[in-house]
Amino acid sequence: MKKRIGVLISGGGTNLQALIDAEKSGIIKSGTIVCVCSNSASAYGLTRAKNAGIPTKVIRKNADCGGDIDEFSRQICVYMKEMQVDVIVLAGFLAIFGGELLREYADRIINIHPSLIPSFCGKGMYGLKVHEAALDYGVKVTGATTHLVNEIVDGGKIIMQKAVYIEDGDTPEILQRRVMEQAEWIILPRSVEYICKGLSDE
Repeated sequence: MKKRIGVLISGGGTNLQALIDAEKSGIIKSGTIVCVCSNSASAYGLTRAKNAGIPTKVIRKNADCGGDIDEFSRQICVYMKEMQVDVIVLAGFLAIFGGELLREYADRIINIHPSLIPSFCGKGMYGLKVHEAALDYGVKVTGATTHLVNEIVDGGKIIMQKAVYIEDGDTPEILQRRVMEQAEWIILPRSVEYICKGLSDE
């Protein structure tokens, strides 16, 4: 029985597309994406989901939950339960949540972070900021990390990591793209399969 996957997004949905493609190609075979939830109504990832025939929902912390993080977490949790989700994947989800969602889905929420944790991670480190920090620091190798989500930002157990070399002339935008292509889009689908398979084997 395939595990049911819910994906949380905030923007363009390139990692979501990598997951959709990985399911089609058989990299993800122990799970199936059953819904996509965004905290932004304008996220292009919602269009990607609709194009793939995947149900979508928008839950905004301020507009729908009065800015209350616990209510925001509760509403996402309710939707995931309605969709009978087993595993949640954060694919470029830029909102912080906690409470009920973390408790109900303990050890079943996967995040992708665009650095080799514990470098360049934690509160406020997301998107281009991570790549700017890596370039400012002068590291020669960066990459991406998949990890389980707990109450500490980027603090959960590491699932997989993949290194990417920094090249002369890299800008944060160029580096971001290379990390996506050479690391994120490879290890995120593999990590999702790993967790889904592990749950199936229990």
